[in-house]
Amino acid sequence: MFKRRILARRSVNSGFEDIHHSCTVRFLDDSDPLTVTFQNDTKGQYLIDHVCSSLDLVEKDYFGLRYVDKEKQRYWVDPLKVAHKQLKDVNPPILSFRVKYYPSDPGRVKEDITRYYLFLQLVRDLHRGRLLCSPDQVIQMSAYVLQAEFGDYEVEFPGDYVAQAKMVFKLIQGHEGEVIERHKALRSVSFCIATLTL
Repeated sequence: MFKRRILARRSVNSGFEDIHHSCTVRFLDDSDPLTVTFQNDTKGQYLIDHVCSSLDLVEKDYFGLRYVDKEKQRYWVDPLKVAHKQLKDVNPPILSFRVKYYPSDPGRVKEDITRYYLFLQLVRDLHRGRLLCSPDQVIQMSAYVLQAEFGDYEVEFPGDYVAQAKMVFKLIQGHEGEVIERHKALRSVSFCIATLTL
């Protein structure tokens, strides 16, 4: 009788482990979202590793997956906890691939793809006014963003190319001319140097 109970529990547990969940992951570059399927006992680290692998991202320590719960609070997926338990109140289960923290020394970033995603997050944070910095720093960073996005300033650029490029960050409105002047001064600065300097 005792043996029968153990066998019954095993069959229930094995079915429980076979339950699959899925979530959608959105990216910084607004590319097509990724659907990730995972099992009931899958930890958050699997989701992070799977997403980073799909992006060919080796330097993954700077990044994480963020979600918003039903109270509109933002949380990071905890790599050590079971994923489906973290996402149980998230409907639909949508995660956002984001920079969890910026490197203290950008020169230590080795991979171009890592630099690219850090750059995209910085642009997003600048655009939304989330960085704590002076207006002069925002103007300078905006000039570097333009250099990285467009390369050297060209006279043929329309006068409102800053606005057209959706670069009108909250803190530079009314200072577009200063941004353009600083962009002009960055002639010959490469994408890598521009993103490193940010």
